[in-house]
Amino acid sequence: MREITIGAVQFRPQLNEPEENLMKMAAMVREVASKNKFDLVAFPELATTGAENGLHFTELAQRVPGPAVNVMAKRASDLNTHILFGLPTKQKVESIIYNAAVLIGPDGDVFGDYRKVHLRGDERLPFREGFKYRTFDTDFGTIGVMLGYELMFPEVARTLALEGAELIICLANWERPLMREWRALCIARAIENNCFIMGVNRVGEDRQLQFGGESVIVDPFGEVVALIETPVDPDTGEIGEPEEGYCVAKIDLDMVRQARETTQNFQTRRPDTYRAVVKRY
Repeated sequence: MREITIGAVQFRPQLNEPEENLMKMAAMVREVASKNKFDLVAFPELATTGAENGLHFTELAQRVPGPAVNVMAKRASDLNTHILFGLPTKQKVESIIYNAAVLIGPDGDVFGDYRKVHLRGDERLPFREGFKYRTFDTDFGTIGVMLGYELMFPEVARTLALEGAELIICLANWERPLMREWRALCIARAIENNCFIMGVNRVGEDRQLQFGGESVIVDPFGEVVALIETPVDPDTGEIGEPEEGYCVAKIDLDMVRQARETTQNFQTRRPDTYRAVVKRY
């Protein structure tokens, strides 16, 4: 058995307040770790800045490593855990910025970053598209990372799974009116790839958008093993506001191999028939 404990931190970033957000993230990691021994903790997409910053992202973007990574690297090292979080990053050319995620190891070193490939709507104004998917080989297994809207694309999760990912983590800013599709897609991506899916979604609101939370961990057979439920009024049945918090699951990565042997989803693939998938619309 390869059992690990993972946690999704449902976070409410303050728009355009990276220092405040980093301090809060560091405090939340310490709080979570005080109650559980974690192998990996993840925060949502653009956790350090919030989502609706427009062209102001150019000023908020940081290099990797940089100030935000250094803060979280210190916390990862102190707590001997992996930390994954979303932030805007930049290259040496200041005007080239990405919507990215960074994975830090328990020794405080940066495993690497992933730059979002599929940009949607206003994201296309400040950010440049990434061009490759990333998996990270850790001591306990292989992790794949995707960001937000990319959960809509089965090709992304399948690519990560074919490259060895046993746990795929989606860091998101999923909007509150669209939570039915969030739940369905997290479960579908787990079932079709027979791997663990951890969806880490934010809460709160920025300028115009409201976010729905419901961070979730799904096993390779599609069973939900951990979920942050949105509160419901017991008297009226009215759905309340999604809240900050975290969910935790102890998972066995050997279950991925068991699921794939049971379903034969990978063994019965016919890549020679999938030519239409790689054609432009």
